[in-house]
Amino acid sequence: MQRLGAPEVRRLIFNGNTAAVRARIATLLDNALETGNFGDPGLDETYGMVRDQFRKFADDKVAPHAHKWHLDNELIPIEVVKEMGELGVFGLTVPEEYGGHAMGKMAMCVVSEELSRGYIGVGSLGTRSEIAAELLLTGGTEEQKQRWLPGICSGEILPTAVFTEPNTGSDLASLRTRAVKDGDTYRITGNKTWITHAARADVMTVLARTNPDEPGYRGLSMFFAPKPRGEDGNLFPAEGMSGGEIEVLGYRGMREYELGFDGFEVGADNLLGGEEGNGFKQLMATFESARIQTAARAIGVAQNALETGMRYAKDRVQFGRPIYEFPRVHGKVAWAAVETMIARQLTYFSARTKDEGRRCDLEAGMAKLLGARVAWANADNALQSHGGNGFALEYEISRILCDARILNIFEGAGEIQAQVIARRLLEGAN
Repeated sequence: MQRLGAPEVRRLIFNGNTAAVRARIATLLDNALETGNFGDPGLDETYGMVRDQFRKFADDKVAPHAHKWHLDNELIPIEVVKEMGELGVFGLTVPEEYGGHAMGKMAMCVVSEELSRGYIGVGSLGTRSEIAAELLLTGGTEEQKQRWLPGICSGEILPTAVFTEPNTGSDLASLRTRAVKDGDTYRITGNKTWITHAARADVMTVLARTNPDEPGYRGLSMFFAPKPRGEDGNLFPAEGMSGGEIEVLGYRGMREYELGFDGFEVGADNLLGGEEGNGFKQLMATFESARIQTAARAIGVAQNALETGMRYAKDRVQFGRPIYEFPRVHGKVAWAAVETMIARQLTYFSARTKDEGRRCDLEAGMAKLLGARVAWANADNALQSHGGNGFALEYEISRILCDARILNIFEGAGEIQAQVIARRLLEGAN
């Protein structure tokens, strides 16, 4: 508390966020839409090249089509998915021996941010691959790694994460889906919900209860369950499996589904790690990476909202001049740029910490929580700058607002993130 009273800190508190400072930032950002310079993110040459490559891809192949995909509730075209596979999106963090690029979580952040700036659905295509790869690398047998990782890295195998159940949400210890062993096969029975990209996926990472006598987390196991891709009119052709689409406000490019399993068969060799009871521990090992990646997606959405709002404010003329010239408008843009940069740097710090092999659940939770809130604030303020037009479906900001809203829910709701952060801070205090 004594440090907060230091003259430098007090000067920052009282003078750091004034109308004059916001106006100066807005002036400095005047040409940002043309130059792409919203502040130096601090990337080295390699990550800078990665950023430029995927920014171009997002601008050319994603952004021009994203709003139509959203309005028509279309799946992201498979041609786009294949090109992402060729660019290495799905194997960024996987060792080269398994077909990946071994570039680490920083590269994952840069790529996820730029793709999500184009459209969150495209930026999220790599999320399931990242989770599946992390599960294999931290908990799989060597045979399982060799079997699944090369296809996941190339994009030939599309995974989906099958964890959540209708009445559990974040309470994974209460999962009821059962996996009963019968010789060399497990038969899975139960219901799952909020399964992203389920119809098109080739393999499911399924968390199920293999030991009903073990309470809570200890009776859970993880499976890599292969399935055929669905087609129009027959979304889930596998025997013992059914499902239906959940209509959603945003985040539509992969679609959401609820699934039902009734004796769905999975080979015993698909039990992750070959030993029952480790499913929750294996999933927990992925949480840091998943939340870092979600924070990066949030930054991409926040940046998209910032740019969309700024572009409209510079084009929209009222009272004889662009509304960007009015302090209440350019002040929102300036503050959005500041908060986006803060969230970006916290996310990058989390990624670097993870790449160095150090614990970062506190930082990852902070990055995800802050990133989600900044994305929502940016989208909300950008829509406000649009006035009534922001409420019209034809304007892209309406989609961006809907997409931003999900970020504070999935990969750990904001309340869960706050609890994780508070618990870790209290641990440090003691």
